[in-house]
Amino acid sequence: MDDARGDGRMMHVISCETHVVPGPGNCAIDVYRPVSGSLRAAVVLLHGGAWVEGDRSAMAPYAQILAEQGFTAFAVQYRLSSQALWPAQLIDVRAAINWIAKASGQFGIDPARIALQGFSAGGHLALMAAGAALPEVPLTVRPGAVVALFAPPVLKLPPPAAGPVPPRLLLGPDAGDAEAIAASPLTHIDPGFPPTFLLNGTGDPLVTHDDALVLFNRLMAAGVAVDLHLFAGQTHEFSELPRMLPVVQSAVAAFLDRAMIDPAGYQADNLRLNRFADPEFLRAIASPAAPQ
Repeated sequence: MDDARGDGRMMHVISCETHVVPGPGNCAIDVYRPVSGSLRAAVVLLHGGAWVEGDRSAMAPYAQILAEQGFTAFAVQYRLSSQALWPAQLIDVRAAINWIAKASGQFGIDPARIALQGFSAGGHLALMAAGAALPEVPLTVRPGAVVALFAPPVLKLPPPAAGPVPPRLLLGPDAGDAEAIAASPLTHIDPGFPPTFLLNGTGDPLVTHDDALVLFNRLMAAGVAVDLHLFAGQTHEFSELPRMLPVVQSAVAAFLDRAMIDPAGYQADNLRLNRFADPEFLRAIASPAAPQ
């Protein structure tokens, strides 16, 4: 059976099964398996919604494409801020990752090939889950890669008079700057952070491309392998647009292939085929020409 993708192409409908992760949140996960050509790799999808709204069903189009590309996709439902305050959301995401790692044999995936992909608030959670926050709730495996789209690198708390803005709803009415800093991805970047893919639009008023650059520079300074993709004029959550969805997910798949599936192969190709990766060639072209 096929279903219109919205851009004139067709998408094959892939079966989905739902599981419940034991833990404080008893969160549900929708699993989308590849029909054929499995890469034995998983992508954990985390929806956006400012931690206030949204659910895992929004991840279905992304999961569909990932499954078509050979990944097993896991769309995770974490508790919203109306159900539980921070760090319940991070606890739920880490519980889901640990459950996937434990059940890796059941799903035919390599536990060393589990990537996290999050959107907006979900991107914040992907970055936080991969970082050093909340050491008392650790991951049992290191994520192979992180993909963060329109993810806020820093949580900012306006004055209480500003009302119930999403970060305050997440952290609670008594939270201050210290709590906001502790819940910010920028605080938890270290040299052991997984390879990271960042994507933003230059027209995004919520998470600006300057925010993305701050995060990119922090990752670079820590020695983390990081890609930054900026799309001119695009605003928040543009990846869900019918003609942008396959473009974005193709870039994500290429990054995961290079960073998590076969990094050694890409490095070997670079050394073998790219003369600008040869130190001898670089020295030769940098040296002044010999006198005639």
